[in-house]
Amino acid sequence: MAVDQEQAAGGSVWKKLELGVCYYPEHWDESYWAEDLRRMKELGLGTVRIAEFAWNKFEPEEGKFTFEFFDRFLEYAEKAGIRVIFGTPTATPPAWLTQRYPESLNARTDGVLLGHGARRHYNYNSPKYRELTARIVEKLGEHYGQHPCIVGWQIDNELNCETAEFHSESDQRAFRSFLKEKYGTLEALNEAWGTAFWNQDYTDWDQIRTRGLTVGNSFNPHQRLDYLRFVSRSAVSFCRLQSDILRRYIKPGDFITTNGMFGHLDNHRMTEECLDTYMYDSYPDFAYALTEDPVRSADLNDRKWSRNLTEARSICPHFGIMEQQSGANGWNDRMEAPAPKPGQMMLWTMQSIAHGADYVSYFRWRTCRMGTEIYWHGILDYDSRDNRRVEELRRIRERVEKLADLAGASYVPAFGLVKSYDNNFDAEADNWHGRVQYFSETEIFCGAQLAHTPFDIVYLGAERQESELTPEKYPLLFYPHGTIVTEHEKEVLENYVRAGGTLCIGCRSGYKDECGRCVTEPMPGLLRELAGGNVREFTWVRPEEPVKMIWRGRQFAMPLFNDVLEAESARVLGTFAGSWYEGRPALLEHVYGKGRVLYLGGVFTRELVQAILEYVGAAEPWADVISAPECCELAIRRNGGQEFLFVLNYSGEPQTIVLKRQAMDVDDGIWVTGETTLKGYGTKVYRL
Repeated sequence: MAVDQEQAAGGSVWKKLELGVCYYPEHWDESYWAEDLRRMKELGLGTVRIAEFAWNKFEPEEGKFTFEFFDRFLEYAEKAGIRVIFGTPTATPPAWLTQRYPESLNARTDGVLLGHGARRHYNYNSPKYRELTARIVEKLGEHYGQHPCIVGWQIDNELNCETAEFHSESDQRAFRSFLKEKYGTLEALNEAWGTAFWNQDYTDWDQIRTRGLTVGNSFNPHQRLDYLRFVSRSAVSFCRLQSDILRRYIKPGDFITTNGMFGHLDNHRMTEECLDTYMYDSYPDFAYALTEDPVRSADLNDRKWSRNLTEARSICPHFGIMEQQSGANGWNDRMEAPAPKPGQMMLWTMQSIAHGADYVSYFRWRTCRMGTEIYWHGILDYDSRDNRRVEELRRIRERVEKLADLAGASYVPAFGLVKSYDNNFDAEADNWHGRVQYFSETEIFCGAQLAHTPFDIVYLGAERQESELTPEKYPLLFYPHGTIVTEHEKEVLENYVRAGGTLCIGCRSGYKDECGRCVTEPMPGLLRELAGGNVREFTWVRPEEPVKMIWRGRQFAMPLFNDVLEAESARVLGTFAGSWYEGRPALLEHVYGKGRVLYLGGVFTRELVQAILEYVGAAEPWADVISAPECCELAIRRNGGQEFLFVLNYSGEPQTIVLKRQAMDVDDGIWVTGETTLKGYGTKVYRL
């Protein structure tokens, strides 16, 4: 391994907080390089990521390798004292490759091959593409693995971005192999997929395809669930192919990573099996994208990216940001988003750091003047002049230098939101599941944010995270709609509650097995004993007939979907009002061991989330330290006895906060207490 055991177990690969930037020397004449690197260094950008789209610079013709171009650039970087994260260039195979080996290309569901000219147009399972990938990575490892200014390696770029669907003939063969390994026989596969429905029985493995064009675009949901698992395994395998090669060549202490966070991919497994650290690409300004629904867009706006950062932190507690937004976003054919307002570049940087990032790299140094991303603006515009983003970066550098010892500090949560990849995949294959899951996870995030109650996302099936699933770390867990529940997950949840934790589950829980088939036991299936009750009836809520729940003398909206519950060993806390099931149980509480389970027969609204947080005593854990308006996010990172409090104002208007005990403002080193006014989009970091 390139990192020590503490790092491999989730520790930070960075010894201090660091800033970097993405740079593309192949886009600019060599006469720019020295001055660009000098200016980066002066602005505190000590690391550059390079080469992730530059295959032709290393292999302009098949089997003809040259390293002259990037050798020269690395000489400039070394002279300037700039460190380098080197990218493997497999996200954009060259034209000679796809022309000669069209089997490397991805395909649509109808089998039509995708063409050259964009990116990520290959497939993970082509033997030829894997062979050529292994060769180019081996050559890069041999040549650059011991280079003194290289400190890390990025594998590919944004795995499963652009598309997470793969339907080439290589994928068809690989999918069948995946299924043979999993099921052994067609009889077992037919049983698992419920192929008796609509006469879908398979009698030959070659009859099975990833997906084809069907009437109404319908598909077998159990097949779809396995297909998404297959895509994830394919992506992890492709990543592992490269990381295994690199580990033979890189220097001790250099790290291997990749970036993004995209669909149909078990990022936890990929990180555990392939990487030393994980990187996320953060673009909060897409909350203001011109193509967004303005109603949805207005709800927490760029603050919603904290949810994505929470997910990244679940993958790797001390992650990095490979691409932090620095300018307006957009391609020439889609994605229009405005320029960040003054203060937002600092705000978004602090948002990333508050959530666990120990490295922040901006995308990009200079806005590209050619190609699809001519409107994806960087720190500099086309003209290279200093601008307000440069001046804001100077202020960011000053603060980050004062926060250097923050690296390795852990985010402090008040509760956990439980997820699993099986349920993520099932929610995509099943609209009933997907609609309630998206609603509740969004509202849990919003409710917690507005109540200044930080949380972690915890994945069942991720070994490190399951080991941390204790009442001491997470007194409260929300598992809103765990539709697929396994015996292992049941045991994990039972152990957590028995030890003293509070588990809160919602409607549509536990009604499917691992294949996505509905179980014959009363819902919530394997969770019935834990919940102390069951479901007697269930229904979508008619829009013209709003339903409420009466609980603790208050009324709460119960939109979208309702499970009418029946108490067994649980007690009834809340009842439905406003429909034909008025007066029936809507919320149960069941004491189990030293803990308890709250079972809600509905989805979670932000108001109800806040009420539950208050009921269990988890709301506003820092209320004795600070009071702040709803538009401000609060987060604390802790390193031993040292705590860092982040206050982030997402409003364009000044906001007043009140420190209730002394804290040191890291910007000026002064201990303060009482009222402080944050500018619009302003931020503060305090040492407690």
